[in-house]
Amino acid sequence: MREIVLDTETTGLSAADGHRVVEIGCLELVNYVATGKSFHVYINPERDMPAEAAAVHGLTDTFLADKPVFSAVAGGFLEFVASDPLVIHNAAFDMGFLNAELALAGFPALESGRAIDTVGMARRKYPGQRASLDALCDRFGIDRTGRTLHGALLDAQLLAEVYLELRGGRQPGLAALSSASDEAVEESVVAVQRAFRKPRSHVPGKDELAAHEEFLKKISSPLWKQG
Repeated sequence: MREIVLDTETTGLSAADGHRVVEIGCLELVNYVATGKSFHVYINPERDMPAEAAAVHGLTDTFLADKPVFSAVAGGFLEFVASDPLVIHNAAFDMGFLNAELALAGFPALESGRAIDTVGMARRKYPGQRASLDALCDRFGIDRTGRTLHGALLDAQLLAEVYLELRGGRQPGLAALSSASDEAVEESVVAVQRAFRKPRSHVPGKDELAAHEEFLKKISSPLWKQG
């Protein structure tokens, strides 16, 4: 089963207010295991970068000035995500921005039903607890020391680990390994011909009975000799 863990960085909080996507990071999972394949791109938003947004992800107007616009990378992005489920932390935010960008570039929207929202998963599993990516990394002991700023690809990598923990840890992978081991054992079973062995008699002989009686004489007033 193929899934895509996805994260974006933007110029602000709402596409309806004219904010744009400036970074996309995607990581491929197959059977809940990262394959090493990824898609990562910085994007020129064709507008200014607000200082409060730059403080979150560190992406400045100068850095993004020579980066491709969204329409230039949309095809590669859609090819990478294909039609597979998208694992996203706060899916409504990223899906809203991506679909706004796709509409501007003349591409069809991503179906909302393909998104797996890890915020919703965390709130169902830990009701009343914090569900931010940082909080979940701390809960599961996932190292985030390199996350001084938000970054789409780094956050996707952290989210992939969080997603695995939300699904019950590494059980899926272990189950797959166990299944493979069982198959290997079944393939290695070999029929063994054993020689017939006549059953051995367990009835005590005369000498054994005599020795037993002598032993009993050493016991004073045994219960089985009374009555």
